[in-house]
Amino acid sequence: MDLAANHFQIPILAFPASKHTEKSFRPQSRAPVSKPNQLFDSQAFTSPSTSNDRPRTCECLDLYKDLVPYGEAWSWQRRIVREKKSLIERSQDCPDTLIILQHRPVYTLGTDSSEEYLNFDIKDAPYDVYRTERGGEVTYHGPGQLVMYPIINLRNHRMDLHWYLRALEEVVIRVLSSTFSIKASRLEGFTGVWVASAVLNNCGTR
Repeated sequence: MDLAANHFQIPILAFPASKHTEKSFRPQSRAPVSKPNQLFDSQAFTSPSTSNDRPRTCECLDLYKDLVPYGEAWSWQRRIVREKKSLIERSQDCPDTLIILQHRPVYTLGTDSSEEYLNFDIKDAPYDVYRTERGGEVTYHGPGQLVMYPIINLRNHRMDLHWYLRALEEVVIRVLSSTFSIKASRLEGFTGVWVASAVLNNCGTR
């Protein structure tokens, strides 16, 4: 599968503290990486060192028009994480990465999720089902749904998972307001961004 992606960098802003079959169950599935090597060459993981008085940047792999199988995208994320860990071990700068894409129809289950929340027999699933390392319950992804995977070294920001989740929510709230004139908010006791009674963003973490 040959996919072309726009590869560019965006500034990081500060936020307030706050081939596979359609029917298969693949727990902890490992799909081979078929992404072109140019997306994972050394340029993708090296950048000039940044000092505290200079803004950091986040590289963006923009595949928003492509339907990417979940297992393939999962493999890319794992590969990027390995590359970043290697950079950290060598005391080199480790830029953040954002992958933007769409998935073919797929269901994912978080580490503590229950199959009871599936509305079908998992042995006869309509689409692929993956159990992943993220938190949360069952999530469906499909064509038309834009998915973003941030891969971030929190040591460069704040070592606080709750701060990170609130920052992700803040991004969604601001984009909805400034770009689509949609008023969104948080719902106390829940993770995500809400418009009326519908959740728009499930901030799953890995």
